[in-house]
Amino acid sequence: MATLKPLSDRIIVKAVSAEQKTAGGIVLPDTAQEKPQQAEVIAVGPGKVLDNGKTSPMDVNVGDRVYYGKYSGTEVKLNGAEYVVLRQDDILGVVEA
Repeated sequence: MATLKPLSDRIIVKAVSAEQKTAGGIVLPDTAQEKPQQAEVIAVGPGKVLDNGKTSPMDVNVGDRVYYGKYSGTEVKLNGAEYVVLRQDDILGVVEA
């Protein structure tokens, strides 16, 4: 079983599935649904190495729910599951309860 470990300031997220029905109750096929922009953080890299050699800490943690740009990141399929690899700068915000 392969694993994926993020490097530098990269984050691995798993997209939260989009709503399958409209407010009026119409069921949307997969091809008509927009790409999800909310995801759960699965893994976090150690942080970006700055010019002075120190590592900048990451702003997100494993388990956080985040929003990211619609066309951000790289989609990766591993062990039958789909993930998105993002840079920390691609994260728009963290969902707080």
